[in-house]
Amino acid sequence: MEPFSRRHLSELIDRERDQYRRANPRSLALYEGANNLFARVPMTWMNKWAGGFPLGFAEAHGATVVDLDGHELVDFSLGDTGAMAGHSPEPLVRAMAQRLGTLGGVTTMLPTEDAQWVAAEMARRFGLPQWSFSLSATDANRWLLRLVRLVTKRPKILVFSYSYHGSVDETFVVVGPGGEAVMRPGGVAPAVDPSETSRVVEFNDLEALARELAHGDVAAVLTEPAMTNIGIVLPEPGFLAGVRELCDRTGTLLILDETHTFSAGPGGATQRFDLRPDALTIGKSLGGGVPCGAYGLSADLAERVTAALATGADIVDVGGVGGTLAGNAMSLAAMRAVLGEVLTDVVFAPMEALATDFAQGVQDSINRHQVPWSVSQLGTRCEYRFMNPAPRNGGESVASIDSDLEDYLHLYGINRGVLITPFHNMALMCPATTAKDVARHQVMFDEAVAELVGG
Repeated sequence: MEPFSRRHLSELIDRERDQYRRANPRSLALYEGANNLFARVPMTWMNKWAGGFPLGFAEAHGATVVDLDGHELVDFSLGDTGAMAGHSPEPLVRAMAQRLGTLGGVTTMLPTEDAQWVAAEMARRFGLPQWSFSLSATDANRWLLRLVRLVTKRPKILVFSYSYHGSVDETFVVVGPGGEAVMRPGGVAPAVDPSETSRVVEFNDLEALARELAHGDVAAVLTEPAMTNIGIVLPEPGFLAGVRELCDRTGTLLILDETHTFSAGPGGATQRFDLRPDALTIGKSLGGGVPCGAYGLSADLAERVTAALATGADIVDVGGVGGTLAGNAMSLAAMRAVLGEVLTDVVFAPMEALATDFAQGVQDSINRHQVPWSVSQLGTRCEYRFMNPAPRNGGESVASIDSDLEDYLHLYGINRGVLITPFHNMALMCPATTAKDVARHQVMFDEAVAELVGG
């Protein structure tokens, strides 16, 4: 049995929602007056913020966000990783002022010196020698899927159930009730049902992976080194090595999506766990919030793509491996500033230490109040989960979702100046995050749980 009353939880949510509404009149007015915005927000997912309407944004610096009503909030959401460098770090501001002012020119369809610098730095960090750029990890994933099908001449890809790789249609496939591949619930009108284009198994299940790869029709396994967007699901010992071995055995390519798992260190989980992908995608955090993404190729894969081009494949125009805004001067200047001066090798250790303190504090509260929850950590990223032990795959993670608890904890935090990620309970540290910020969250979280179980 739960150590709290659902009726009491409902009463607490009503109280926090009422406080939220009264404390944020300008944000409410912004939302109610947005008659020309579809769903009243710039992007429909912004309605996921707890409270009935999102906070209006005024300004942000470092690890602090200020809303339209003047409240300062410690930001552990950080744009769901997009602002992992912190908000407007000085090197990024300087680079943007130079690019937009002194030098001028955002998009010219011409290469800049920054492009080679960024590519070389990505090669150093992730171990893949060839790089190209996009405006998002979604685009990077979509383009890479074309390239792996080109060189393998295989039609399908394989993903893990409830994985997240942006808005790529083929990835919205999950394990159904009978073990079959089905479109993820809520999928919106894909051109082709993803169960026809993709195979799917649960994360951490090497036996199922071997079975599906044995069909010989999978061009590539596309996976995060650890699941993140459905809540952090960590790889079990030997799992990632097993994935690599099965790919090698079946002639399947391996693509790692490090968009969120960049939190594992300066070279993401690839460097931290000494992984050997054939290709890698990443976005969001590279440019400190300026739209950008990248994909890297192993030397072997790059050679195979080049050889395939001799057969008439067109990756410039018909193949659409590009976009007139990809690799633009502004994005590359942002990436060079962030990688060169903000998210450097030396900043990750103190960020991870803060995340460890964050996780330990949450675990202490869970133990003290005896709630059946858990906390997971991946480098500088933490998340509390509403089951114990923590989920080991996407299916278990979905089963652990508790929307009422999420709304309560998110609202409780916002009303006390602490912001965590919507959709789930993720907290990310940036170079500007302080021990005081972590302590502020800990006080909030402990008081929230105490009120929940004490009623």
